[in-house]
Amino acid sequence: MTSLSDIDLEPKPETPPPPRTPSQVPQGELLQRSPAGNLAHITSLDVESSSQSDQDKNLYPADALSTPRQILFVGTLCTAMFTNQIGLGNTLATVGLIGESFGITNSGQLSWLIAGYSLTLGTFILIGGRLGDEFGHKKMFVIGMIWFSLWSMVAGLSVYSNYVLFTFSRVFQGMGPALTLPNALGILGRSFAPGPRQNMAFAWFGGTAPFGAIAGFLFGGLFALAWWPWIYWSLAIALAGIAAFAEWTIPPPLQEKQTKPLRERLEALDIPGGLTGVTALVLFNFAWNQAVVVGWKQPYVYVCLILGVLCGAVFFYIEIYWSKSPLLPLASFNSDIGFVFACTATGWACFGIWVYYIGQVALDIGGNTPIQIAAWFVPVIPVGLVSALAVGKLIGRIPASWIMVIGHVAYLVGSILAAARPPHSVYWTYYFFSVLIITVGMDTSFPSAVIIFSNAVPREVQGMGASIVLTVINYSISIGLGFAGTVETNINDGGKSEDDRLLGYRGALWFSVGLAGLGFVLSLLFVAKGGLLTAREN
Repeated sequence: MTSLSDIDLEPKPETPPPPRTPSQVPQGELLQRSPAGNLAHITSLDVESSSQSDQDKNLYPADALSTPRQILFVGTLCTAMFTNQIGLGNTLATVGLIGESFGITNSGQLSWLIAGYSLTLGTFILIGGRLGDEFGHKKMFVIGMIWFSLWSMVAGLSVYSNYVLFTFSRVFQGMGPALTLPNALGILGRSFAPGPRQNMAFAWFGGTAPFGAIAGFLFGGLFALAWWPWIYWSLAIALAGIAAFAEWTIPPPLQEKQTKPLRERLEALDIPGGLTGVTALVLFNFAWNQAVVVGWKQPYVYVCLILGVLCGAVFFYIEIYWSKSPLLPLASFNSDIGFVFACTATGWACFGIWVYYIGQVALDIGGNTPIQIAAWFVPVIPVGLVSALAVGKLIGRIPASWIMVIGHVAYLVGSILAAARPPHSVYWTYYFFSVLIITVGMDTSFPSAVIIFSNAVPREVQGMGASIVLTVINYSISIGLGFAGTVETNINDGGKSEDDRLLGYRGALWFSVGLAGLGFVLSLLFVAKGGLLTAREN
């Protein structure tokens, strides 16, 4: 869903007003005047207007579907976010058990099972969206589900091989959601006319994240009671079923896209930018996460880090000065985008550290089972439901910047409760409230970031908002674990005793508190910046 610029809207005859930053314009005004005034701000059209339907191409007619078909349609697309979080939660709940079966107990090595999945997911989302633009979003959605299913099957079969194969299968698993997530958003963005239904559809899409996480914890723990490979085999079966179901529930576009010459398609894919960008992200992330395992004394860790930075510089040059169809429209970015990226990265890095290390404390120090941990996350279901509904209703009524502040307050309070919890205290005193509050952060930070991003960039790149934010989210989870692992290994004295390991886990959790606090301060600064600009105008 990297770009929806292939849908051209009729230009308005009147001269547009001078541009203002999103923080200067009331949210309601933005929503009224902007064709992208909705949760993902993805360019979409009103299928109820017959004149527009005749002019616009590649439009999914969801507004014309019956209510039951709309529910199936949106539900199928929401499985992209749901299964993505299952792929994260099912391993988080059983990472220690899986590691033991391979003879691996080092926390740094185990964190790769989570970081590797999030790494490829975050790295390839923009490419997955661009592939959907060129070859069809529905086609890429189905291919992504099939790919995810295939590598889930390999992950289970790795029980007959070794830890290396399992780690690689987790890395390749992440490419499945990297295809399904942006293309599901691309389809949703072209399905409904801007308005309450579209807002609610995107709110439900984001709101399924906590449901998927708890389902992953629950089924991961249950299947681990029998044999852990069934965690991945059952997921593979479900994903294959979703791929088949999607062929029926997702309608084809009203008109197929005109076939482009191969040269034009290759130019649109921005292969040089994609190669340098992916290389930069992978090497930079690998250096931080591998340093947790082997330490910073190994020369190849520094080599990877330096090469990653250099590739990143080349990527920026290509995207700004060379590429005709950049994956990342850097030339259109401004200070508001910087705030969005920083706030989103700190919040979701905090979440990734929180969810991994409370599991480590519970399993390693508390002696809890995966099933118990899954039960701890059950409150996510009602809170996630209420949060998704609330966000869908609040969008357009209060500024997105304040919704982001609410999300960072939730991250900050929830992470403090987890870090301050005594290791053997009752669940209801700390973790219960931590789980409830963190869920609010998840359900508010994604939509608010997409809104602010889309209002801060020119219209032709507004459709990229959700894909770029998803890239930041998933990459932040992965790199955040690398940072936290570095903190852990530097203060746990090798993890020789339970007290040492607990000290390391707590250090990582307090690091997540620091990230949440930084995000909270940045979100307040963003609100203050908007207030100052508005005051100057008045």
